[in-house]
Amino acid sequence: MTLFPPFTADFGKNITLGKRVFINSGCRFQDHGGITIGDGSLIGHNVVIATLNHDLSPRRRADMHPAPVVIRSNVWVGANATILPGVTIGDDAVIGAASVVTKDVPAGAIVVGSPARVARQVPED
Repeated sequence: MTLFPPFTADFGKNITLGKRVFINSGCRFQDHGGITIGDGSLIGHNVVIATLNHDLSPRRRADMHPAPVVIRSNVWVGANATILPGVTIGDDAVIGAASVVTKDVPAGAIVVGSPARVARQVPED
């Protein structure tokens, strides 16, 4: 694992990293709900991974709802991307820079935008 500082996490104990994971500088992981990053994944500058959401009801707005984020193997997350609670990103996927990932990403998909949407598939080797 390679990690370029600065890096911040809420707890740190709820983060599981695979082999050969690279995390670039400025990343912020809110790991209350759990974060798993698979083998060979690359996390770009200033990526935010959030695992907590607030209740939508105004009377319960302070209530927190944790949900894990799972990033499978060989995923490339571009700089300044945000990954929201409960998202799973499939093997070999690419998250475009500054994208906001609000739902699961299929294996081999390239997603871009806010909210992130599938633009195309990763080319075969």
